[in-house]
Amino acid sequence: MPAPTRLHVVSEDSYPDWEAVYNDNVDRVYRMMFAKVGNRPDAEDLTAEVFATALRPLQLSASVGEVRAYLFATARTVLAGYWRRTMGREITVLEEDRASTEPVTGADDDADDTDRTGAIARAEAILAELPERYRRILQLRFIGACSLKEAAIELGVSVGNAKVLQHRALRQAAAVADRMEG
Repeated sequence: MPAPTRLHVVSEDSYPDWEAVYNDNVDRVYRMMFAKVGNRPDAEDLTAEVFATALRPLQLSASVGEVRAYLFATARTVLAGYWRRTMGREITVLEEDRASTEPVTGADDDADDTDRTGAIARAEAILAELPERYRRILQLRFIGACSLKEAAIELGVSVGNAKVLQHRALRQAAAVADRMEG
């Protein structure tokens, strides 16, 4: 005689199974990762790492909101690990993090403008310290919002070479930033 099928109650605010967790959240996690790393292979790897890391401790009885919050926290940790491995330091702050930790003061936009002006001046100072090719790849990718392919064409190099240039430029920019802080 076959074993009886076990039934469990699934509230409307929770997922019925792991496949539903994955299907409902994979696009959201992938888009977040792609926005932070800027290339498809790394974003795909990091997305897979988020789900592999989160699935063991995650409970299906958790609400949809709790699952999404846990996946976001896991994504933040995975991304921080990626940047530490890639750049030797943690440099990413996810926007939801910043919004949840900054106090709401009701202050006018002048403070925001001052912060932006300071950040722009700091970025310009860091870029000024870099060799021309490193400065140019960072300007194309992060200021000009060019894709890796577009930046490679603009620089007259292969996409692989553009990746290497970007990686080296970011490492050197991080070193320059550390020197400026210290």
